Amino acid sequence: MKKWLILVVAAIFLLTACKDTDESKKTPSESEENAAEQSDDSVGFEMVGDQFMEAENIPADEKVKILAAFDEYINSFNARDIERYGNVLSEKATGFDYEEEIEVVKETFKNHDVTLVPSDATIIKYSDNEAQVAANIDYHVKEHGTDATLNRTVRQVTIFVKENDDWKITRIVGMEKMDQ
Repeated sequence: MKKWLILVVAAIFLLTACKDTDESKKTPSESEENAAEQSDDSVGFEMVGDQFMEAENIPADEKVKILAAFDEYINSFNARDIERYGNVLSEKATGFDYEEEIEVVKETFKNHDVTLVPSDATIIKYSDNEAQVAANIDYHVKEHGTDATLNRTVRQVTIFVKENDDWKITRIVGMEKMDQ
């Protein structure tokens, strides 16, 4: 049962994984192009102690909008509000299929109680059209009808893109904190 819970957390955490990156199906030139795309699209963060380093070039009004979009992502998920949750996702996301993500989250809510508890949300990278928010997120999962639970903390980077003056999630990456 714990294996099932781990799979659910992984699915939620990675927003139904990333797009197809199976290098064995690609020609060498396609693999090189994919590597070039990934390097332009890098995700990473610097930390001082346990604190993420905030980007320096964020206009105050955009900072408010980006952090509000991040809060809406967490709050809509915790409220189990699929419509609100879908509204914060990009329908043109690069890290997941929008329709598939909605179905996975519906199935997750049907079978599990999941709560996300963020801390230290920090904009670590900013441009006019993309922002990356790093946070520590505690995932609390309980399977319906059992006593099976799973609690994990993940260092997560949520990548937003600007669409029609709104910030939408296009990709999520992260790693489990190893100091637990």
